[in-house]
Amino acid sequence: MGSEFSMWLLLVGMVAGGALAWLVLAESSRRDEEIDARELRAEATWLADTVGDPRLDAQLAEDILAAHRRYLGFPPPDALISPDELAALERQASDAARAEA
Repeated sequence: MGSEFSMWLLLVGMVAGGALAWLVLAESSRRDEEIDARELRAEATWLADTVGDPRLDAQLAEDILAAHRRYLGFPPPDALISPDELAALERQASDAARAEA
């Protein structure tokens, strides 16, 4: 009876160990909030070099990454609106405000 229990215990240990290893490895991706200002500058330089577009320099890439980080801090939008639809909605609101005045 002892060896049957040992085999069962070994099987449970292997399953639990595999599940724990999967959990640790599954959460290994980096998040924006983990990147400090020095690394943000390095990432911006790498991004500008990688894209290879002369219009994108390291400072512009850093500004874009900082803006993206601020965007991620906002609450999620109630609805997603395309920029074209947003411009049309702003014109309608402006026209309605002028009509009321």
